[in-house]
Amino acid sequence: MNQQQAWAVILAGGDGTRLRPITRVITGEDRPKQFCRLYGGKTLLAGTRARLADAISPDRTVYAVVKAHERYYAPELADVHPSRIVVQPVNRGTTAAIVASLRRIRAIAGNPVVGFFPTDHHYARESKFLEGVLRTLAIAGVRHETIVLLGAGAEYPETEYGWIEPGETLSRRSDPLFGVRRFWEKPTPQAAAALLVSGCLWNTFVMIGRASAFEQALAAAVPNALDGTTAVDPHAAVTSADFSRDVLANSTAHLAVYQLADVGWSDLGTPARLREAVARYALDSHDVLRIPAKPADAPLAASAAAARLR
Repeated sequence: MNQQQAWAVILAGGDGTRLRPITRVITGEDRPKQFCRLYGGKTLLAGTRARLADAISPDRTVYAVVKAHERYYAPELADVHPSRIVVQPVNRGTTAAIVASLRRIRAIAGNPVVGFFPTDHHYARESKFLEGVLRTLAIAGVRHETIVLLGAGAEYPETEYGWIEPGETLSRRSDPLFGVRRFWEKPTPQAAAALLVSGCLWNTFVMIGRASAFEQALAAAVPNALDGTTAVDPHAAVTSADFSRDVLANSTAHLAVYQLADVGWSDLGTPARLREAVARYALDSHDVLRIPAKPADAPLAASAAAARLR
């Protein structure tokens, strides 16, 4: 597959409410986390752009944003053609952002392979992550009806992540590609411990497939998701829905999971996970570490510390 034909969607429309205890102190305002410089001198959006540039052409990268955040994203995306910026009138969740982005890409490029990438991720070993992305792009290029999720090896019994229970091996090569038996969203501590022992994977919510494969999953799981949408007004009639819970969890027969190598993945969605990633990987972020932790951060910090000792 010619990787230059693949498209990326960077999901940058969230409000970042869970991380506000830190972002508000750092920026002095309710600035969404994707537009904050939390470590390394770059915003999370800028870091995601830079990370993907070697895998998918920047000319084929679309940004899903929300109108209310214009004062934040406009300076960052000043070099991006307007056709590559999908501005949602309001934040209606992941499903609406995905539908709008698919419609824009469909209007421009037909039915290419599309990868969806959240902005609040950290990868300690980015080169290994990109190797997984490139291999998954190739797999999706020949498996036209399959959405391939990228799963990270679980390190401790996290109860706030989504988990993927792998099924049978799907690849005749050495690719770590499996069917998906079941999703587990925010399991109980007991369930998370059992998932860890059984080799289940953390769901990174990075997913790659043909545009038509995403549309088929949407049409089957959320029948009205695509009603009334056009390239001109891609937001019409799109109801709020969680793509992982409402679409992926109901489409396991058409999913696969690619198990990433040891990429050192962290979801930076909460203060506790951000602090843990900064400390664990010695990220350049004195601002994050100087903000006092709250008692609610303790369970994650303890479980992550225990994982490092194993």
